[in-house]
Amino acid sequence: MRILLVEDDHHLANTMLDMLREEQNTVDWLDDGQQALNALAEEHFDLVILDLTLPRVDGLDILRRSRKQGNRTPMIILTARADLDEKLQGLDAGADDYLTKPFAMAELKARIRAVTRRGSPLPQNGLTVGQLVLNIDACQLTTAEETVTLPRSEFQILNYLMRHPDQVATRRRLEEQLYGWDQGAESNALEVHIHHLRRRIGKTSIRTIRGVGYLLDSQAAAGAPECH
Repeated sequence: MRILLVEDDHHLANTMLDMLREEQNTVDWLDDGQQALNALAEEHFDLVILDLTLPRVDGLDILRRSRKQGNRTPMIILTARADLDEKLQGLDAGADDYLTKPFAMAELKARIRAVTRRGSPLPQNGLTVGQLVLNIDACQLTTAEETVTLPRSEFQILNYLMRHPDQVATRRRLEEQLYGWDQGAESNALEVHIHHLRRRIGKTSIRTIRGVGYLLDSQAAAGAPECH
């Protein structure tokens, strides 16, 4: 999952970054409200963790503007404000949940799991496409033949493809799932990860859309795995 963390407390942000990345997530971090608004307008994220007190643009304004522009990305707000009215304002502005500082990292993990599962018809702890089942909590893939724990890069790619079956995922979008805004990935790294995934789930399950990207074929996945 690709997460945008918007937090101007650098010590807290670094603690959260370590925890979120340990959970197999790709995390981009910003400490400025205007930069966060720009990122939400230009980039795709699966989840936003948003502090309310930020330089230049307040978190509540980010929420209101993003929702007004049609951005439905799940958002969890972080606040040191204990006043109930402040929390209610955040929820009314479009937040999916909130945490009051200080909080335990275990609670943040639980809130993330709850928010990202809401409204999903998929199994509580995973994604299912055809014969493929991806356990999000354990990073495990179950096929008709086996259950394996996926390396982080393969998990990130398959997680995205299974959330958007039969839809073309561009190279850029998949590379964002792997690296966020980090640079330096080898030019053929994505192809290598796709090759390894095809060996696990069948060559025809992931189709190459020449010049654009890749697509998870749900009909082919219904018969996967077929090739090793």
